[in-house]
Amino acid sequence: MKLKNRLLRITCDGGAATGKSTGAKMIANKYKLAFLSSGLLYRYVSYLILKYKPNNKISFIKKKFKNLNYKKINKINLHTPKISAETANIAKSLRIRNILKKYQKSFIKKNKGCVLEGRDASTEILPTSDVKFYFTCNLNIAAKRRYKELEKKSKKIKFNEIKLALFRRNLMDRKRKISPLQKHPDAVVVNTSKLTKQAVVTKMTKYVEKVLKRKYEN
Repeated sequence: MKLKNRLLRITCDGGAATGKSTGAKMIANKYKLAFLSSGLLYRYVSYLILKYKPNNKISFIKKKFKNLNYKKINKINLHTPKISAETANIAKSLRIRNILKKYQKSFIKKNKGCVLEGRDASTEILPTSDVKFYFTCNLNIAAKRRYKELEKKSKKIKFNEIKLALFRRNLMDRKRKISPLQKHPDAVVVNTSKLTKQAVVTKMTKYVEKVLKRKYEN
């Protein structure tokens, strides 16, 4: 279904390396929707903190996000074990979360149609999204995917370290008190363990089309 003059907002949540970023990007491209990865925003904050070691993290992050160019973030390697560990820690900070929440809300307001990907996109940032997806994946498979991705950039990466880092990150995200990682009651589960990228998009498209039909053809 064509989306001309029609509102469509999709949220994709899930643990680390579950394929949610890939699925979210592909469905955004298919329906020509603006895309934002909240996970990438948190990783960027971690990158900034590790690089500059600011005395006042909150004012520093506020300043950096005032005129943030999201496209530039994609050019930085933000998927390192060190950044992942720091990201899990800063995700617990309510003050930092509020800065990023404000940025995400502004993005949603600016874009009539969008895909928001993260860990609390459906439950906290955009609970009124038209379609909600929750991505899962077997830990071994998720670790292998992340390992292959990181191995291209560094031969020092070890599989067991990646697997342990993913396990810890997901555990911390589920256990944290502020906006924990959890499935929204209305979310469609997408288990990517045995699915190809195309199969993931096909499954997502099926539900998106159902919602569009119900919303605009009834």
